[in-house]
Amino acid sequence: MTSSCRRGLHVTCRYISHVGFSVSTTFILICTFIYSHTSRRRMASSCRRPEHSAPPDVFYNEEEAKKYSQNSRMIEIQTQMSERAVELLNLPEGQPCFLLDVGCGSGLSGDHLSEEGHYWVGMDISTAMLDVALDREVEGDLLLGDMGHGMPFRPGTFDGCISISALQWLCNADKRSHSPPKRLYTFFSTLYSSLARGSRAVFQLYPENSEQLELITAQAMRAGFSGGMVVDYPNSSKAKKFFLCLFAGVTGVLPKGLGSETSDRTISNQVQYSRQR
Repeated sequence: MTSSCRRGLHVTCRYISHVGFSVSTTFILICTFIYSHTSRRRMASSCRRPEHSAPPDVFYNEEEAKKYSQNSRMIEIQTQMSERAVELLNLPEGQPCFLLDVGCGSGLSGDHLSEEGHYWVGMDISTAMLDVALDREVEGDLLLGDMGHGMPFRPGTFDGCISISALQWLCNADKRSHSPPKRLYTFFSTLYSSLARGSRAVFQLYPENSEQLELITAQAMRAGFSGGMVVDYPNSSKAKKFFLCLFAGVTGVLPKGLGSETSDRTISNQVQYSRQR
């Protein structure tokens, strides 16, 4: 029990004793209440989605960037999702490609791209994350930028694009001037232009609800993409992962999600969402 909690209990118990109640019995009740109340507050704070806490360039400060990049469990998850995203890109086997990593962070997903023999450019809004990537001496080129402002690349530059755990940040209005639909459209339209025709873009994301997912998908289609949502392990609350798989300039067959017993399909309102990640 913290000192502040002990002080609170001491003062409260003296007051209750003064008005004639049993201190011992009431002390237990007060302990239970304070412990329960504090636990709920801590639980609510820990379960809060990062994008609800602060803008990405504020949330991913130096402390958070280092913690994110040194956590073995986080690195494992990031690597697994990167592997799956590259698999969904369906790149030519044995051929090095030039790829874009949007929301590259400290370069964990870029490490996998390098291991697969690809060249890549990483873009992120957090200077702290990019500083960690530089310290780690990642092989890709790094660019500081807000994806909601658009992609500053020439048409047809990239053979594909991946993004891990970043796209849902565009659904938040962190400034009065921010309009999520406009920022999403700006991002998708400029990304579409920067991709080679026939290439793919794969986004692993954490949709909060069906409305958010519909907003993202609608702006992607409006920008010219085709495709849809691939859900791996849809019946598992822990293993379930969402991947938005987009086709640039062609209409492709949507890949089947892992752990799914049904045929290829686009998942929309049928899936469950979570307010935590």
